[in-house]
Amino acid sequence: MVKSVQEIQQAIEQLPETDRKRFHEWYTEYFNELWDKKIEEDSLAGRLDHLIDEAIQDHQAGRTTEL
Repeated sequence: MVKSVQEIQQAIEQLPETDRKRFHEWYTEYFNELWDKKIEEDSLAGRLDHLIDEAIQDHQAGRTTEL
């Protein structure tokens, strides 16, 4: 059982390149999913409302550009 971040780092460094790539893909996807869940939770809880309001105000004041 891995007990520390240092041990995880050492284990990753010892992986063959193909396994490091697979780990990187998994790690990226894992943290992207965590980020998406956090954003959704924050949005549902209203913690992002001030950002939405600010963006609307900027747009109404002409401080935005069309994509």
